[in-house]
Amino acid sequence: MKKFLALILTVSFASADQIFPEPGWVEQPDAIASPYARKGGVLRFAAFRPPKSLNAYLDSNTYTRQVFDMMYETLLAIDSVTAEFSPNLASRWTISDDKLTFTFEIDPRAKWSDGVPVTAADVEWTYNAVMDPKNATGATKVILGVFEPPTVLNERTIRFKAKECHWRNLLALGDFEILPKHAFEKQEFSKLNLTDTPVVSGPYVLTKVKEQIEIQMDRRPDWWAVDRPANRGTMNFDKVIFRYYTDNENAFEAFKKGQVDVYAVYTARLWANETHGEKFDKNWAVKQRVHNYEPIGFQGFAMNMRRPPFDDLRVRQAFAHLVDRETMNRTMMFNAYFLHRSYCEDLYNDKHPCKNAFYEFNIDKAKALLQEAGYRPNPQTGLLEKNGVPLKFRFLTRDSSSEKFLALCNHAFKQVGIQMEIDRKDFAAWMRDIDEYNFDMTWASWSSQIFRDPEPMWSSLEADRPSGNNITGFKDPVVDELIKKQKTIFNTAERNEIMRKIDERIAAQVPYVLLWNSGATRLLYWDTFGMPDCILSKFNDERSLVGYWWYDPDSAAELKAAMKSGAVLPHRDVEVYFDEVFNK
Repeated sequence: MKKFLALILTVSFASADQIFPEPGWVEQPDAIASPYARKGGVLRFAAFRPPKSLNAYLDSNTYTRQVFDMMYETLLAIDSVTAEFSPNLASRWTISDDKLTFTFEIDPRAKWSDGVPVTAADVEWTYNAVMDPKNATGATKVILGVFEPPTVLNERTIRFKAKECHWRNLLALGDFEILPKHAFEKQEFSKLNLTDTPVVSGPYVLTKVKEQIEIQMDRRPDWWAVDRPANRGTMNFDKVIFRYYTDNENAFEAFKKGQVDVYAVYTARLWANETHGEKFDKNWAVKQRVHNYEPIGFQGFAMNMRRPPFDDLRVRQAFAHLVDRETMNRTMMFNAYFLHRSYCEDLYNDKHPCKNAFYEFNIDKAKALLQEAGYRPNPQTGLLEKNGVPLKFRFLTRDSSSEKFLALCNHAFKQVGIQMEIDRKDFAAWMRDIDEYNFDMTWASWSSQIFRDPEPMWSSLEADRPSGNNITGFKDPVVDELIKKQKTIFNTAERNEIMRKIDERIAAQVPYVLLWNSGATRLLYWDTFGMPDCILSKFNDERSLVGYWWYDPDSAAELKAAMKSGAVLPHRDVEVYFDEVFNK
């Protein structure tokens, strides 16, 4: 009875419903946030590829998502350390015993920036706008498409019914951003780019846009949730400016000139060769590599298995042996990376060692596999053929930086008798070809999530869906059954065990020539900031610093004085390990 007496609800929940937060729950400060944080100052952040829209339902650009999340809140939050759900726009929620029905009660304190209360009608309108067939909200349509249209029970309560039981259902509902019905319902959603100062509910609002150059976000002192314990010490900058650059090199030069405050290094050469000189040697610009629990994605050469020559496993295996990753890592990337053998690297450890095959560079093995696949050298040209058709393919690329790697690959391909054509396009054209699966091979990089869902990338049903994540056309009935099995498992450790089995099956089919990755985030920043000891949050990359760092006027004054006099500032550890510094 205590559960029901403790909740003042305007609707009745079934006795079998699980009610959250559980009785006795008390909101606590964010464990990552520093008690020493202060409000004020400006953060200038280097970003890439100016977005076509700031509406993340219409544009999947990484920085679109970050800006969007600073303006619009989700129903639930995820604890920065435990990764458990906690209240956000919704102050309470319930899950039915069969895990199909989800009911959310909006916090009565929640308000839009124009003072209008956030209501269940806003949630309903957002869902309907996303699911409207005429709106190009593809990825979110797939996620929310497993629910029936929601039912508004009263002004602050809304109920969703899932079509099937799935562990990700609560994540899907809790993690989608709610938009203001009263502000946007008369506008065409597909053109709702949010480039004018919009009505928002979150801690920041867009105030300036210089198209293709930069955008400015201003902190909202009247944010409805500013005084909640969970938000203390977070969202500290008065202004956050995202400056857009065409590539890493331009952004790095801007950092060295002091035009941006923080730069995340994704090029090993820059980290190894260019972070020297007075600015770095005297610690005016800080260099740190942060090791935390950010989920590790993967990257590699994606092979289109829908058509020859990559519809043959032996050909894919041969190509995996023809890419000299070891030499690339040693000679081009200063041994800064580990070489992949898995699509889920962080699911393996001493207790769960990875048993996937490691494809070393081996031309003889590649030749044998290609011969087994029916390819023979043409006596006149020396090029490999099968039934009179030469073994050639088109490598679709979107930037020149990949070409030095492809040149080394092509040397091995030519030795074997394979012809490669490099087809370089701009990002928009490359993306169109990828969405239409109009490629033979391309370089693709994928991030990961705390809660892994294999369905979008590895389900056979997704192999032929346009604009999907299953770009290789991977199909495997065993993987499909494992995906189906994990849907109803709510224990993360048990799902991870299934995910390792899925990973083993995928690796055996070689849809990608796996490449390399880094287990850390490499950061450069001017020494003008305060920050938590762990630098970044537990599960995120450099983008999390926007929420936890603050401008430190004392450090800024010391930096200015040091640069004027040539003095050396105190050294900061280059290597930062989350477990060693968090709550030490």
